[in-house]
Amino acid sequence: MKIGGTSLPPSRRPGYLDGQVLVAMPTIRDERFARTVIYLCAHSDEGAMGIVVNQPAPNIDFRELLVQLEVVPTENLIEVPPRAELVRVLKGGPVETGRGFVLHSADFFIENSTLPIDDGICLTATLDILKAIAKGQGPASAVLALGYAGWAPGQLESEIHANGWLHCDADPELIFGMDAEAKYAHALHKIGIDPAKLSSEAGHA
Repeated sequence: MKIGGTSLPPSRRPGYLDGQVLVAMPTIRDERFARTVIYLCAHSDEGAMGIVVNQPAPNIDFRELLVQLEVVPTENLIEVPPRAELVRVLKGGPVETGRGFVLHSADFFIENSTLPIDDGICLTATLDILKAIAKGQGPASAVLALGYAGWAPGQLESEIHANGWLHCDADPELIFGMDAEAKYAHALHKIGIDPAKLSSEAGHA
């Protein structure tokens, strides 16, 4: 696994959704995106990039990743602060699944490496943030995503127009909450939709 390494579309302009959360509608048949909640890190006329925040990476432990990436020697794992155990590893999306991206609170910033997004949320894709977390000097809240979701120019807009996605404001619980299963319903409630009443015909009058 590598940390970092994708070029992000230019930052937001009016009419774009970076800093918002996408919520998959039942009309999305792609099993990779069914019932997903995606935090949009960048959105412009050159495309979009986001991180799926409600799909845990199975059988991957953050502390074990620190060893695999040679951030911490195995014999020093006992020194890793308990807060590091709260960092969840997510399946961030189907693109570049061997790369890691850390979404985190804005109390941590690395010059020329950290991308401020919105509402106190930042993205850092270098090993330096993992080293900081391992030393207890990292952000108060963070998730590590393997891979990301990407859209070509105009693709996301087309999918939204075809009732593929709803969107709402992000909040810390949606991004950093420990209960990944609850995030989909939480996002729908923010929009004002009862998940029990959502059908494959949603959005069609």
